[in-house]
Amino acid sequence: MVLALDGRVAVVTGGAGGIGRAAVERLAAEGARIVLGDVDTDRGQAVADGLGDAATFVETDVTDVEQVEALVTTAVDHFGGIDVLVNVAGVSGGLRRFLDDDLRDFERVMAVDLFGVMACSRVAARRMVEQGRGGTIVNIGSGGGITPGVGMLPYRAAKAGVAHFTRCLAVELGEHGIRANCIAPANIATEINAAFDKAAVTRLQPLAHQGHTGDVVEAVLYLAGDRSAHVTGVVLDVDGGMAVGTPPRP
Repeated sequence: MVLALDGRVAVVTGGAGGIGRAAVERLAAEGARIVLGDVDTDRGQAVADGLGDAATFVETDVTDVEQVEALVTTAVDHFGGIDVLVNVAGVSGGLRRFLDDDLRDFERVMAVDLFGVMACSRVAARRMVEQGRGGTIVNIGSGGGITPGVGMLPYRAAKAGVAHFTRCLAVELGEHGIRANCIAPANIATEINAAFDKAAVTRLQPLAHQGHTGDVVEAVLYLAGDRSAHVTGVVLDVDGGMAVGTPPRP
């Protein structure tokens, strides 16, 4: 059996849990060697240990450029390069409605969710250009950055920035054979949105299906590999159709 990412090296931020961990495990299963970064050292190391020689962990705060440099350098030194970057690390901030929001979460949300994606993409892209063999960057955005809604406005604004940044990145990096795409999940059962009423939320989407991390990482695998070789600058909704419209329900 031919593995989709056999021999390639992937760096995944936020790899200790949720979508990040699922992405690490799925990409490794398809032959990739993984360097995962996270601020949660215990869980991150445990994920890497579970994959044996195929993975290594680096404690990484994506808002710290020096730590981002160390993360990517580890991929180069340990595995010989970087072919795939998956930017998953993110925080949601408070659930407050805008008029009640003192915006105390704004700087942290923007730093992790938007600046972190930009910083990691820049460091990884520079390495990819040096290698001269192209590469692919997959950014995890959010349906909250695509479809307007109430509450969590700093988070929604940051994720909207990720989507537009990704499209711009695709234009910037195409000449180097580097592709950049964004995935916009919504209504996915993870720790970050555990407070939401899943039954109520899924009534807002055409497909009456509770999304899970596996739905997202299949999209990551597609965009990371050669099956999407002619795809760049795309924002792919993985949301049960929520961005399309709200269906009638009894």
